[in-house]
Amino acid sequence: MRSDKTKKGFERAPNRSLLKATGVTDDEMDKPFIAVVNSWNELIPGHIHLDKVAEAVKAGIRTAGGVPFEFHTIGICDGIAMGHEGMRYSLPSREAIEDSIELVLQGHQLDGMVMITACDKITPGHLMASGNLNIPTIVVTGGPMMPGYVDDEPRDLISVFEGVGECQADAVSEEKLKILEDYSCTGAGSCAGMYTANTMACMTEALGMSLPGCATAHAADAKKFRIAKESGRRIVAMVNEDLTPRSMVTMESFENAIMVDLAIGGSTNTTLHLPAIAHAFGLSLSLDTFDLLSKSTPHLISLKPGGENYMLDFERAGGIQAIMQRMASILNLDQMTVNGKTIGENLAELIIINPKLNSRIIGTLDNPIHKEGGIAILKGNLAPDGSVVKQAAVDPKMLNHSGPARVFDSEEGAMEAILAKKIVSGDVVVIRYEGPKGGPGMREMLSPTSAIAGMGLIDSVALITDGRFSGGTRGPCIGHISPEAQEGGPIGLVEEGDIIEIDIPGRKLELRVSDEELEKRRKSFVPLEKEVTGYLARYRRFVSSASKGAIIE
Repeated sequence: MRSDKTKKGFERAPNRSLLKATGVTDDEMDKPFIAVVNSWNELIPGHIHLDKVAEAVKAGIRTAGGVPFEFHTIGICDGIAMGHEGMRYSLPSREAIEDSIELVLQGHQLDGMVMITACDKITPGHLMASGNLNIPTIVVTGGPMMPGYVDDEPRDLISVFEGVGECQADAVSEEKLKILEDYSCTGAGSCAGMYTANTMACMTEALGMSLPGCATAHAADAKKFRIAKESGRRIVAMVNEDLTPRSMVTMESFENAIMVDLAIGGSTNTTLHLPAIAHAFGLSLSLDTFDLLSKSTPHLISLKPGGENYMLDFERAGGIQAIMQRMASILNLDQMTVNGKTIGENLAELIIINPKLNSRIIGTLDNPIHKEGGIAILKGNLAPDGSVVKQAAVDPKMLNHSGPARVFDSEEGAMEAILAKKIVSGDVVVIRYEGPKGGPGMREMLSPTSAIAGMGLIDSVALITDGRFSGGTRGPCIGHISPEAQEGGPIGLVEEGDIIEIDIPGRKLELRVSDEELEKRRKSFVPLEKEVTGYLARYRRFVSSASKGAIIE
């Protein structure tokens, strides 16, 4: 065992003495030492219950003959950080989380780990660490939040964000907005739709890194704690079997995850996180893979923000295992998972407990919601290296759109114009200098997109950015434009009134300006430099393009 380096032999008496100071007994020195890597904190709704999840995990570890050691990672709530300077720190926190896990696990040479995680950048950071460390690992994601209920309709965080735009447009009163604020978010768990947090939990299960059923088991459901306890038991067996992440997760596993992502209409942030996770596993995953698979993988379930169903509906219909069962003929079924069985073996054991709901909620390959997957990659003279749109959440009449550019060098500038009703039907809002380097930090743009939706413009106004969008974004919102403005990308050359043409079915994003005019602008172009210090300054120096997953190089 790896931990023998710290606890075996007479020369390790000082090491054992320190371990005994924590309560470890002589008998426990012969057992596997298991890290319980917990992102619990009191600030993020998706994390506030993870201390209880950890207790279940540790009980399972002890029952199976292991010795648990819990420590914590940081976490940032994208919703709380949204719309201000705090959002610049969200994506960069992913690498800090990865590094902190590596430091502790390598410093103490533990034998395996159970990762307890939730929310947007925290789960990717944990998965990246698992690939880099390559010791036996199982992930327990924290589970979705129950939807709220207002005016006899289910609600969630996006209801509140869009309520701000509705209030500005005088469509709802401030009193109604206060009711949405009070009753839309109900307690522990990740926001109740298929937004980034829940998408990444689904990706974790699809990759085989968490037990079947884990992704959609809700935070308030006892099922989550049973899975946590079983995960604790299972990690001890994984240590004995030497079942490591890289021995399970292959390129075919990532292809499975992408196909599941496309089928569930997941967040566009997967095009950042899955390539970064693959890189940590020693694999190379390009944006082109998403688009290639999107053309052959249908969209099978209509979930918020593009549809009407919530994660609760998905869970009751059978969750990720149920949708993978529908997709069995196109998946790589021989990929190993953390329970020691292949995906195919797990699907063979699946019992659908709500067959009518399952049939109603989840489409089939022959009768999908959309023939193509939820994500499309657009390229053109405005995005030579690619851009990303959640096409499953775009109204059909906006799949092709041409309009004048309304150019802003920050999210704040765009938000001010939107709320002042200076954006009109047909416009293409351009928000630049929000990429990984230009932000720095690649902020999400949920506030402006939600304001556009709330003001009734989501089916007539497009938004493009070198930043990114929340998983809660809907409509013709195109992000991750690469190269970004800070690196001299064409988005930095756009001028007010230029015509931008969007062709989502044709995968095109074009600036209708001649090559000669663009070259003239390029010669005089000087990128805007936002002054930053500390962590963000270091991040900007080393971060790669969004098209490469915004990894630190």
